[in-house]
Amino acid sequence: MAEYMPLIMFVCVGLVLLSGYPVAFSLGGTALIFAILGQVTGTFDQAFLSALPNRLYGIMTNVTLVAVPLFVFMGVMLERSRVAERLLDTMALLFGPLRGGLGISVTVVGMLLAASTGIVGATVVTMGLLSLPTMLKRGYNPGVASGTICASGTLGQIIPPSIVLVLLGDVLSSAYQQAQLDMGLFSPDTVSVGDLFAGALIPGLLLVGLYILYMLGLAVWRPQRVPALPPEERNRKGHGLWLEVFKVLVPPLLLILLVLGSILAGAATPTEAASVGAIGAVVLAISQRQFNLTILREVMRTTTKVSSMVFLIFIGASLFSLVFRGFGGDDSVRELLTSLPGGVIGAMLIVMLVMFLLGFILDFIEITFVVVPIVAPILLTLGLDPIWLGVMIAINLQTSFLTPPFGFALFYLRGVAPAEVRTIDIYRGVVPFIAIQLLVLGLLALWPGFVTWLPNQLYGN
Repeated sequence: MAEYMPLIMFVCVGLVLLSGYPVAFSLGGTALIFAILGQVTGTFDQAFLSALPNRLYGIMTNVTLVAVPLFVFMGVMLERSRVAERLLDTMALLFGPLRGGLGISVTVVGMLLAASTGIVGATVVTMGLLSLPTMLKRGYNPGVASGTICASGTLGQIIPPSIVLVLLGDVLSSAYQQAQLDMGLFSPDTVSVGDLFAGALIPGLLLVGLYILYMLGLAVWRPQRVPALPPEERNRKGHGLWLEVFKVLVPPLLLILLVLGSILAGAATPTEAASVGAIGAVVLAISQRQFNLTILREVMRTTTKVSSMVFLIFIGASLFSLVFRGFGGDDSVRELLTSLPGGVIGAMLIVMLVMFLLGFILDFIEITFVVVPIVAPILLTLGLDPIWLGVMIAINLQTSFLTPPFGFALFYLRGVAPAEVRTIDIYRGVVPFIAIQLLVLGLLALWPGFVTWLPNQLYGN
């Protein structure tokens, strides 16, 4: 019975999560119940729980994780300052003469919001509220409009700087060190959040380029689905359009380049860059005349809620992983993955499939804190590159969030979509973008250099 306890733990926590109970308390509560049962049955050593205070202290003193509330503040402030609204309006006018131009503008703005917020739910909801009614009014096919918004909104998973990459980078760093120690390397190399940012940049831009290419393909082969803006709307700004583009596009672009560029250049840590981004977002809001004490209070309240959620999940996941290891779960997973046919390829395929399915019921944060610490050290001991592994996980989960019928992005958009947009329209609309995601995953699997080239050039890894 004892050997099945880790599996039973996973099943039980999944059932508790499906019942709607908060994630952090589901993880921690399930772990405590199983620890008590293990103590009673003599199958669990309570000494494992003695490591929990050190884990919690490590979370509290982790400098990298300080970047999380700062990036959240930056994203929420930019959202409140109506940057997205002005960007969408101006980009739509810029690309308006093209068929599919409105879809291209949504993709570009989604990329910029992804780089500045990194919060998938917030980006999808914001884009859905602002652009979906406009696209439908201009004659866009509901499926095309919905798919474009969902796909663009999930770019926050992969385009740096984003919160999910900060969290994943921190977890992978610990997993990489543990893997090297398991292999007998007592002077382990390190992998940083900056390494992961550099590795994710080219795949993220590749995804954006393929999204735009798909939109141009629709403009040629299915022009009725992606009509151009009417002439009277294209000329609304007249000769002042380029000036408006400059005024609207340059400030957020400079902010993103300042934050990301300082990290990639090694001039600042992610935490230092995030603080610059937070201050820059405030300056941008002031310049847009969208800053007052009421807005600041709302932004700080939202930042506190999101950051508290992240760290509570981290604490619950730490307790869960300790109890899981106490039952020998990590040994069971290692034995399973190393005994699969196909070696490292078979192990990688199984892990990616499991994470893809877990993405239907768990958010990225839970998977990062619960699943990655268990499987990543095993995969890394098999010789996989940690940066490549991190990017593959991020894109895999991004695909999961788009896949019907349980993808999170689909639920977010369904919640704000007009009644005339049917759920089946949303499902159909995301299918081409899922195909693009799978294509990129295949390209990265065949040519890992898409991920590793830039970190090697910047840091000589």
